[in-house]
Formats: sequence, C-alpha cells, structure tokens
Amino acid sequence: MLRRKPTRLELKLDDIEEFESIRKDLETRKKQKEDVEGVGTSDGEGAAGLSSDPKSREQMINDRIGYKPQPKSNNRTSQFGNFEF
Repeated sequence: MLRRKPTRLELKLDDIEEFESIRKDLETRKKQKEDVEGVGTSDGEGAAGLSSDPKSREQMINDRIGYKPQPKSNNRTSQFGNFEF
C-alpha cells in the first residue's frame, strides 16, 4: 500500500462567508420553527416535555408513536383462558 502525504485544505474568504450565511439562515429557520411550535402548543404539551415527570414523558412518547398500552388483568382466566379444572 502506498502512503502519501495528507492533502492540505485551504480555507478561503468565500468559504467563510458562505458558511456564515448558511449558518445564519439555519438559525433563523430554527428560531421561526420554535416560535411556531411555542404558539401552536397551547394544550400544555410543550410544558410537559420540559418537566421531569417520567410518566408524562412516557405518555408523550407513546402518543407520538401511536402506542396505546392495554392494562393487564391479573385473574386466572386472562392468564390461562377458560380452562375447566
């Protein structure tokens, strides 16, 4: 295998200006999106996402993915069916 010296990358003024413009554009989009989400969540989901309550966080995740857990009953018929002994 042949070894070669690492290629040197030079940063030009045009590259820096392009990076800064793209970064500012992304920041403004992100800020607008946060403003829209902040106004749109008047039912309290935004505040629940910031809370440290694990049940509300788990509930938010379940709602987001569409999972609706069914409660488990602990009687024998639910575990073994309707067997007659």
